[in-house]
Amino acid sequence: MRGSRQVDAVDAVDAVVVGGGHNGLVAAAYLARAGKSVRVLERRPEVGGAAVSFRAFPGVDVRLSRYSYLVSLLPKQIIEGLALPVTLRRRRISSYTPLPRDGAASGLLVDNGDVERTRASFAAVTGSTSDFDAWQRFYDMTAKLAQRVFPTMTQPLLSEAEMRAVVGDDRAWRMLFADPLGEALEATFTDDTVRGVVLTDGLIGTFADAHDPLLRQNRCLLYHVIGNGTGDWDVPVGGMGAVIAALATAATDAGAELLTETEVISLDPDGEVRYRHRDAEEVLHAGHVLANVAPSTLARLLGEPDGDDAPEGAQLKVNMVLRRLPRIADASVDPREAFSGTLHVNEDYQQLATAYAEADAGKIPAVPPCEVYCHSLTDESIIGPGAAGSHTLTLFGLHMPARLFEVDNDAARSAALKATLVSLNQVLAEPIEDCLATDAEGKPCIEAKTPLDLQGELGLPAGHIFHRDLSWPYATDLAQAGSWGVETAHERILLCGAGAVRGGGVSGVGGHNAAMALLR
Repeated sequence: MRGSRQVDAVDAVDAVVVGGGHNGLVAAAYLARAGKSVRVLERRPEVGGAAVSFRAFPGVDVRLSRYSYLVSLLPKQIIEGLALPVTLRRRRISSYTPLPRDGAASGLLVDNGDVERTRASFAAVTGSTSDFDAWQRFYDMTAKLAQRVFPTMTQPLLSEAEMRAVVGDDRAWRMLFADPLGEALEATFTDDTVRGVVLTDGLIGTFADAHDPLLRQNRCLLYHVIGNGTGDWDVPVGGMGAVIAALATAATDAGAELLTETEVISLDPDGEVRYRHRDAEEVLHAGHVLANVAPSTLARLLGEPDGDDAPEGAQLKVNMVLRRLPRIADASVDPREAFSGTLHVNEDYQQLATAYAEADAGKIPAVPPCEVYCHSLTDESIIGPGAAGSHTLTLFGLHMPARLFEVDNDAARSAALKATLVSLNQVLAEPIEDCLATDAEGKPCIEAKTPLDLQGELGLPAGHIFHRDLSWPYATDLAQAGSWGVETAHERILLCGAGAVRGGGVSGVGGHNAAMALLR
């Protein structure tokens, strides 16, 4: 790893970053460019955390974005400010939702480049264009909200009243910030397929019902529609690993040191950091500690009780390499279009409610809702010469909370994957299993990650991809207004990961804001 070196038994730096995920690298780059001495301590053999690329299958020349896979929330301000050579490509097809109607396969296609084609698809599926018109009004509202709200993400926190003034639309505030999302969906749309497509953006990594009074689904949807003022979810060229490589280079070129295979053992509020680097235990004194770990992990390192409600991840992540794309049950749809955007599988409004109720009762959903997309249709660079012609599929299964896997993770993973593949095959003209590539050992190229797998591999508490429930992007009490949303009870210790206020997703916002809090 560039910038690595053996440290002395007692050492001192301006800032220690605990955790070398993307937020930690953003923080390190900003601080080092400002002339601070910075050391990043990462437990795993490589930096990147959940935003990494891997050759996941032996002998298969494909670099998968193994955990996180699309980018929306990474501000252009960070890309340009750190001079990151990162390319993000917009997907022409936003989504395709296959469904059976009157015994015939059909589906709802949302084409970013062809409004009339999308209108016709809505009419064919719903029987009129009223839901299309409502769709246009809804996303016009979220687009205006995104343009106003997203710039505040990298500024000191506004109060709730100030944010409401920024939004400047009482109806939008009520629909997205005040009332359960289900109320807005039921009042706005008539068709369950349309309602479900919108609702899924409120459920990624979030275990909630559409009418959850805690409004977790509202907060999740908000983060999904505000990215860079557009809400677009783009494909990182070269995979997530290309984003991390750019950030690591920016940090080390500025003078930050990155130590991998380095596990932090404990922290002291005065800035003492104890860690184990390979086989040696070391002590490091820091002017500030930036914790790019979950708040519950930070509490453990400080020897303090965790004040958060126990976070719980709620997804099944499945990665596949295919010999070829499968045919869709609706023969009129080109698989290249269906899979290049988000393919929504059994995610209509009622199906999502049923799956939530089953999972909440401790059962793997009988028909797991999931969504799938093919990275390699937009970015062929992740396919090496040895796998030419192959494609990747990323599947994200909803309503798979950690509680379902606690008794026997291996058995539950197998059962959840089997049920999910059955669900996917319902919308295909052939089994997905028939299209899988095989690795050097002759095994199918498919892997599944449960919340407990993510906890073990990445340190995500109960597999929660946002470290804890997403926050509102403003101060929830007046005392917090004007802060950066990264402060803790200890002056020298700042949160810089997904668990910071406005953290979550591959955004770098937590890292940026922690660096700004330290510098300003």
